[in-house]
Amino acid sequence: MTSPRKTRVAIVFGGRSSEHAISCVSAGAILGALDPDQYEILPVGITRAGRWVLASGDASRLAIRERALPEITAASGSAVVLAVDPTATEMIVRDPVEGVSELAGADVVFPVLHGAYGEDGTIQGMLEMAGIPYVGANVFASAAAMDKEFTKKLAIAEGIPVGPYAVLRAGVSLSGADRDRLGLPVFVKPSRAGSSTGITKVSDWADLDAAVAAAREIDPKVLVEAAIVGREIECGVLEGETGGEPEASLLAEIHMDGADWYDFETKYLAGSRATIPADLPDAVTRQVRQYALRTFTALDCAGLARVDFFVTASGEVLLNEINTMPGMTPTSMFPQMWAATGLEYPKVVDRLVRTALSRGTGLH
Repeated sequence: MTSPRKTRVAIVFGGRSSEHAISCVSAGAILGALDPDQYEILPVGITRAGRWVLASGDASRLAIRERALPEITAASGSAVVLAVDPTATEMIVRDPVEGVSELAGADVVFPVLHGAYGEDGTIQGMLEMAGIPYVGANVFASAAAMDKEFTKKLAIAEGIPVGPYAVLRAGVSLSGADRDRLGLPVFVKPSRAGSSTGITKVSDWADLDAAVAAAREIDPKVLVEAAIVGREIECGVLEGETGGEPEASLLAEIHMDGADWYDFETKYLAGSRATIPADLPDAVTRQVRQYALRTFTALDCAGLARVDFFVTASGEVLLNEINTMPGMTPTSMFPQMWAATGLEYPKVVDRLVRTALSRGTGLH
């Protein structure tokens, strides 16, 4: 008897954003989590220049080693092309020695891409054009969640509170009225980036212009946010199975162990720790989880998200941001929260692939 064909999962990672390395680490973890008896894996890396290559499936090559971050380069594998054509089922491989060949296409894509050109609706649009199911949010939800300005606007429309902020579009400076309204300190950040890249804490207005310039190296649109004195709380959300309502995980509280704020170094290199479940009053816990689910629904998300909040000393809950493709590294909060909730990492990854296949593409 012939064995049933395995589901082909293309894991797409790396990418052109400032979060290239973290995407690689997340992909390595997912590579190791997918059951080889059920899935055939097509590892597709994207270089910082945007070249697609058929990369190695060795997860160890995608780990952080002695603070050295992984990277996909043109030498990582043969060039590969995914046709944006729903009638074309194969992937084209261009090898400098063996020439052009065809590779069986993917049944589903897991776009483990963080930041611009991946988490922002761009690859989601391409996959919709190609008619290939994919893990995670659709085009609109990805774009809206990636842009912190529009995340806040949609949250406010839904009645979910956010902290004071100002938006600086290209060429615009922070007004005196906004300085008075926001006060010091403030956090200056690119509107469309993640992993705490390009963010500066400003405690003196004399440092503002330099902070805005640093953020604009990543994104011409910049957010200036009032610093919120409170606890950093995160919640994982998963799309419901078989069309059910989305589900919220146990909450995590981030502890920075002496760091001034949750920057890239603290997240991925120096290390931070978390308390799961977060030690909060029951009413506050319910509020955070409810806001997480409402944010997920308000943005029309699918698949997964990590929703981040501040909880003040008075118990006020303020939305910070939502990540539609959160970090999936071994130390990332999303898999840790779900493990504490009772869903181990391999089961999370399997569920994401299955719900993506079930959802398909097109309007829902």
